[in-house]
Amino acid sequence: MAGIRIVDIDIYHPETKVHNDFYIEHFDARGVDIRGLLKALGRESRYKIDQEDENSLTMAFEATRKLLAKTGLNGQDIDLIAYASQTPEYIFPTNSLMIHHLISGAAHTICIDSNANCAGMTAAFEQVSRQMLGNPRIKRALIIGSDYVAPHASPDDPVYFANFGDAAAAVIVERDEHAVGFIDSIYQTDTCVYQNSLFPAEGLAKLGSMGVDAGAFHVKFTPFDDSICVDAASESIRTLLTRNEIKPDEIKAACFSQLSIANIRAVSENIGIADDIAVYIGDEFGYTSTSSPFIAMHRAISSGELQRGDKVLFWTVGAGWQNVAMVVEY
Repeated sequence: MAGIRIVDIDIYHPETKVHNDFYIEHFDARGVDIRGLLKALGRESRYKIDQEDENSLTMAFEATRKLLAKTGLNGQDIDLIAYASQTPEYIFPTNSLMIHHLISGAAHTICIDSNANCAGMTAAFEQVSRQMLGNPRIKRALIIGSDYVAPHASPDDPVYFANFGDAAAAVIVERDEHAVGFIDSIYQTDTCVYQNSLFPAEGLAKLGSMGVDAGAFHVKFTPFDDSICVDAASESIRTLLTRNEIKPDEIKAACFSQLSIANIRAVSENIGIADDIAVYIGDEFGYTSTSSPFIAMHRAISSGELQRGDKVLFWTVGAGWQNVAMVVEY
């Protein structure tokens, strides 16, 4: 039976690195102390776009360009492009179609954009893997995750303004008759905070009819305890591992949402995974949202922590909220 295996992965981030001091001073001037928030989230620095011509699409292309060069592949080798973003530079045409143009893709290539908010790239990987298992004509797929949240973060909102970093990840998967690759996945959805992050705040219909003032196109965020997803995520992951007869100590790298180091530690403890198995890159990159589990995977591979044949556990959570977890043999 064929498997869907990871060929390789690469990432892109801007050169400019911004440390916590900038954000602490910014909010001190507003009478808000965010030191405790930054410590709880595990933030130290984050890479930030500072060029007018850079955005989520350009970051996605740079990650893709690096990945194709690394693998020796080109656009003609890709049968499906899946682009995951909650801040797409364009709504139409699709950003995947634009990537197709930039890499001179083939005429038969499937181009799809998807959005599951911060869970987007993980969900896209899972959905593409299952589509490839059902369609043997899709030999190779390019999956991209890229978000640029900063333009939509209110300077008065500590969580969105100080927490996020800018980056993109790209991964190529292929159908292999002799590989395991993608093993299984699980979703869990609870809509108890579905209105706590709204963007556009008043919806696209009103935006189109009324317009918006410059600087006012921001996420409407109502604070809540982000740890509410931990217990449900832990239960889902235990179910996922049990039904695939995988023991926690078989997991060699846990690539989780980088939203909060506290959540990473809590989920790891709940499911019996050691702290050193859970990869943490949020101190350097900030929270890159949809790409964050895959940037963690890139770190695990480049550091030598993750080797071919090892099992990788992914978990992330999207706004509203929705937990997504999956297991892959690298």
